[in-house]
Amino acid sequence: MTTNQNVNDKPSIGIVGAGLVGCLAALAFTRKGYDVNLFDLRPNPSSIDRSRRNLRSINLAVSNRGLRAVEYVDEALSRKILEHVIPMQGRMVHDKTGLKQESQLYGLHGECINSIDRSYLNDLLLEELAESGVKVYFEHKLVKLGNVDTAPTMEFAKKDGNVTFGFDYIIGADGAHSHFRHQMQKGMRMDFSQKYIDMQYMELYIPPDPEKKFAIDANHLHIWPRHDFMLIALANEDGSFTSTFFSPWHVIESITSSSEFTQFFKTNFPDAYNLIGEEALVSAFDNNPRGSLMQISAYPYNSPHGKAIIIGDAAHSMVPFYGQGMNCGFEDVRILMELIEANEGNIEKAFLAYSPQRKDDLDAICKLALDNYYEMSSKVTNIWYLVKKKLDYTLGSWFENRWLPLYTMISFRDDIPYSKAVTIEAKQSRILNNLQIGLVGSILVYGAVQGARLYEKWKYR
Repeated sequence: MTTNQNVNDKPSIGIVGAGLVGCLAALAFTRKGYDVNLFDLRPNPSSIDRSRRNLRSINLAVSNRGLRAVEYVDEALSRKILEHVIPMQGRMVHDKTGLKQESQLYGLHGECINSIDRSYLNDLLLEELAESGVKVYFEHKLVKLGNVDTAPTMEFAKKDGNVTFGFDYIIGADGAHSHFRHQMQKGMRMDFSQKYIDMQYMELYIPPDPEKKFAIDANHLHIWPRHDFMLIALANEDGSFTSTFFSPWHVIESITSSSEFTQFFKTNFPDAYNLIGEEALVSAFDNNPRGSLMQISAYPYNSPHGKAIIIGDAAHSMVPFYGQGMNCGFEDVRILMELIEANEGNIEKAFLAYSPQRKDDLDAICKLALDNYYEMSSKVTNIWYLVKKKLDYTLGSWFENRWLPLYTMISFRDDIPYSKAVTIEAKQSRILNNLQIGLVGSILVYGAVQGARLYEKWKYR
């Protein structure tokens, strides 16, 4: 048993979960001189065939919050990430005929979110950790937490038996099905809720175009909205697109064969059918897993005496429809490190302060993520939604920094907390609703006046 991993006079940190958030947290503590050990249940990604890694993944959209967190940890790393992104300036909405596409821009002044391959980003973070001397233990399954608020220990099962490590502080970043969180709950009063969404997702693939590289516009997030279900596609550096099909479970379960699936695509997504190809759709139906979507909420995120904490999906798993899951998790890391700085290196005080400071923002973004599915699958084709959005962005252009669309605040203004953005949007929405009512009233009055004039002309003929 290793009772302490210290190699210097700073506290030792043990982190469970070598995904994106766990890796950034490990890097953040390492950069500040802490002795960090990182553990993960999975095999080393470098030992896995890259082509098989992403079948349960959704391409990532990196926006300002995520980039600010990475810059806080390592500016050079942020630049490396930006060298491998595809900027997306808006949504490209595909109609059901496959013949018409409509661009809906994200930013007021050309701001973009950025498509990036999840595996590439995870590999890059692991490489940075290796160069920084962080010990990363793969194929270590967390079995038990001990002495959580005195002298924390973590017991892991591995192929040749169990091993126990001791640390001054421990962090759980092991995802929505977090075993770290489950172990923490045994020794504290933690509120917890888990809600499965009636939605499945299946990953698909649009290959590069042999002549022009990208078969469709690379600088948009492509959406095929069909109310009950939808398809999205995000560009990759090699010219391919990672595409994801979302539908209620009853939709996919009603399709009983690959031939029915290809016909379903041909009917509902004719242009995507041609882009993906019938053979690839058959293979996807027969072989690709169908992922479940759920939301996780826990509170508080820290143990009673501030020796342990959960971050990322372990604390607040959200559905992917606002593109903020990873960005929010990275922001967790930044806020946690800033609290440690504000408390002059006192990690216990920082952990205890983190939960009340973060809760409202995490509740807000989880709700926005869920609500945004309806926007992406249905509202983007609704005339009144589009009119309201146009008014919203027009006012944002006229009254810069005094009127900000919600999407701008969430994706491009990392200085505005999620909960504050929601509060601001609620006030602005009431104004927009009144403007819309006034606009409709004006149109009706104008129509009535013109009708009366025509009647008067007709009456005397």
